[in-house]
Amino acid sequence: MKIFVAGGAGFIGSNFIRYILKKHKNARILNYDKLTYSGNLDNLKDIIKDKRYDFVKGDIADKKRLEKTIKDFRPDYIINFAAETHVDRSIHVGAKEFIDTNIVGVFNFLELAKANPKIKKYLQVSTDEVYGSLNLNSKNKFREDTAFAPNVPYAATKAGGDMLCRAYYRTFKTPVVITHCSNNYGPYQYPEKLIPFLILRMLENKKLPIYGDGKNVRDWIYVLDHCEALRLCLLKGRLGEVYNIGADNEINNLQIADLILKYFNRGKEWIEFVFDRPGHDRRYAINDSKIKKELGWKPRYNFKKAFPETIKWYLDNKKWVDDVRRKTGVFNPHIELWKGHKNIKNRK
Repeated sequence: MKIFVAGGAGFIGSNFIRYILKKHKNARILNYDKLTYSGNLDNLKDIIKDKRYDFVKGDIADKKRLEKTIKDFRPDYIINFAAETHVDRSIHVGAKEFIDTNIVGVFNFLELAKANPKIKKYLQVSTDEVYGSLNLNSKNKFREDTAFAPNVPYAATKAGGDMLCRAYYRTFKTPVVITHCSNNYGPYQYPEKLIPFLILRMLENKKLPIYGDGKNVRDWIYVLDHCEALRLCLLKGRLGEVYNIGADNEINNLQIADLILKYFNRGKEWIEFVFDRPGHDRRYAINDSKIKKELGWKPRYNFKKAFPETIKWYLDNKKWVDDVRRKTGVFNPHIELWKGHKNIKNRK
């Protein structure tokens, strides 16, 4: 079983590679990654000598190199984690790289999958952000047939790639499956994301900056639960289908900050409310009944146990943290992107 993993040096991709190699002794994986600021081969140090694993540096937006690599490897399956994902960057730095990777890169995969009968399935790993925002007081959840309504450039580019996947299946019967997952947490997550960002702020004895009133809600899922869902979608998911993946674990940003403060025995005075970002979606919630019914998946990790274990992982892996900081130079993106803003203030 040969699996081409795009973006396997990132947070979810590296966890997926390790997970598959443990679950499937007959698997062979090629990790194809551009190694941008958030791609880190140190995430896979423990399997670097595994004969079933290979790495090729490459950009999915470079069709010629992508085509040659796929032709040489001859995969049975392709799973695409490669994406520009940081919402703030898409707003304040620019959307071009998001378009190149999240739309053009997906187009390249679809063209290659359409022309290559050996490829059994192309799995497009996407996000619940394509659906837009839910009202805080609503009991509604995103379903697979919920209309797309992206509110930030990042989400719009992911929606564009997803729509291309739908069109290629409908038009050409290209073997595509799409997944939309909620917010992930766990080890090896790049520290521009909320949970590792706040953990590392605590390690620096700095206050925790929280956008707006902090009541924005996300459905948090442990990364290995997501990996199992992706494994099932890759091997058993029906072609042309969309599967939503969530943990029914809605928590707002302020509650996340409070849990981290409690772990470090700090009080609420360590929270600093900052001016909200544009297009900040209020609430995400996933209806995952389809994947549970069709593929028998269900989350196994309990948030109350996995969350403190996640914090502990960052404390126990200081070298990884320091290496990420040294290699990228991007450590506090929330502060960097808003450092010129005058609307920062504390609130009770």
